[in-house]
Amino acid sequence: MLGALGLSTDEESVYRNLVGRTAASSADLAQTTQLPEATVRTALSQLLANGLVKRTPDGDFSAAPPAVALGALISERRDGLHTAELALVTLAEEHRVAMAGRSISELIEVVTGIDSIRHRFAQVQHAARTQVRNFVTAPFVAVPPGTNTMETVMMRRGVEYRVILERAALAEPGMIAETVTSLRKGVHVRVVESLPIKLVLADDELGLVPLTVEAGSEPGAVLLHRSGLLSAMDALFEIVWRHAHQLTLSALAGMADAHAAEVDADTPTELDRKILALLLAGLTDQVVAGQLGISLRTLQRRLRNLMDFAGVQSRMQLGWYAARHNWA
Repeated sequence: MLGALGLSTDEESVYRNLVGRTAASSADLAQTTQLPEATVRTALSQLLANGLVKRTPDGDFSAAPPAVALGALISERRDGLHTAELALVTLAEEHRVAMAGRSISELIEVVTGIDSIRHRFAQVQHAARTQVRNFVTAPFVAVPPGTNTMETVMMRRGVEYRVILERAALAEPGMIAETVTSLRKGVHVRVVESLPIKLVLADDELGLVPLTVEAGSEPGAVLLHRSGLLSAMDALFEIVWRHAHQLTLSALAGMADAHAAEVDADTPTELDRKILALLLAGLTDQVVAGQLGISLRTLQRRLRNLMDFAGVQSRMQLGWYAARHNWA
């Protein structure tokens, strides 16, 4: 817990033991912490230097008041982080100026290997200050659904996420649950029939474009710095975003855990609404049935009941009717 303040595990263990007692010798601390006495002495020496521990008149050790000692360390760390942030602004501007004169080979970096792509994917997101934009297509090679932990970290820092999904990606295992989780966190998600590439953009500074490779070949990606090519990727995303279909939490919530039974009803049930939402997103009957944990026959029977109830003859007409009556 105190590692964020620069304390080692041994130093924290010794300090915590001292906090709960008036004073103790290094031998006493070695016994209670089950650490070698030499290790305890080394930890005490560092704690003394940091002002967390003081000597008693009889040669033992006592803990300095946490509110004072740890508060001072926290203030130092906070000041250090503020200084680092100021340095970041300066360095970023120096980098931007330097990039303006760089050659094409310096503006484009080729990344190979799954681990390297995964690392760069996290780095690009971490570099964002205002927004991350992402094209998501199947198959998932480096970052499968549920493994992008950086999304949560950056959203807590106030970074906005906008994601466009290819419809086929929604049929991948775990993708519906991943999308629901993202929507609940505040990610803006839209869906289109198809996407030309995979893509992640950090503001207008960095972009990562995974490359399509032959089966059995090592995967690769291109890291783009600020350039005309990156500006083209930026424009491409915004064009696709404007024409993409918005996905909402109300339409998708609960689909990942849905195992509803067959229900005979004359009005739309929760299951009916989920069926319609997925079909309107462009998924096939087979994929929708699999996502909802129902049989294909059940899905088609529910659709037939809805069409009869709505008084329509085709699924297209049912879609219009559902939209007008807020069924999905």
